[in-house]
Amino acid sequence: MAEIPALDLGRVRYVAGADVSTGEGRAYATVAVLTFPELSVVEVQGFEALLTFPYVPGLLAFREIPSVAGALRKVRSPVDAVIFDAQGRSHPRRLGLASHLGLYLPVPSIGCAKTRLVGRYTEPGPEKGSRVDLVDRGEVVGRVLRTRREVSPVYVSVGNGIDLQSAGELTLACSPRYRLPETTRQAHNAANRLRRGEPLDP
Repeated sequence: MAEIPALDLGRVRYVAGADVSTGEGRAYATVAVLTFPELSVVEVQGFEALLTFPYVPGLLAFREIPSVAGALRKVRSPVDAVIFDAQGRSHPRRLGLASHLGLYLPVPSIGCAKTRLVGRYTEPGPEKGSRVDLVDRGEVVGRVLRTRREVSPVYVSVGNGIDLQSAGELTLACSPRYRLPETTRQAHNAANRLRRGEPLDP
């Protein structure tokens, strides 16, 4: 297998975040595009779809992909990377939503999840930027990253087209103030607005 080259953060101009909100049998997916490194929102797209796949732990990608793919197709900005509020390789089948959709994207994809799905780790240090490997069945499948001092870490993993070190660096660079990357925060807030029938733009 060819080695994946590191992502040059100096060449990244736009980074996107994707998230999904669900309710009453429907999925409300949004993609927020931000400038990098300023992290100013320049575009928000949304897509609403019926939920046709049941809730099954470990198979959430099949439930959410139709709506997320719909929102991604509407993006006009020249995005350089996408951070999903989802798992990538840190998944029992090594194919979480960030990897599943990442196979079809022309740019690198990253999974940045709020909770651990698989693997073991030792607690990272309390300082922002502290990180340790997430290991499952003897394989490093992700990175446990502290994005705020003495706040619970996030779980970063490769989606597709990026190495784990670069995935962690970009996630940290997108998290100047909060636990979650600004990409995720903006997409999450937009998804809730879409579900409530409000305008997408903040």
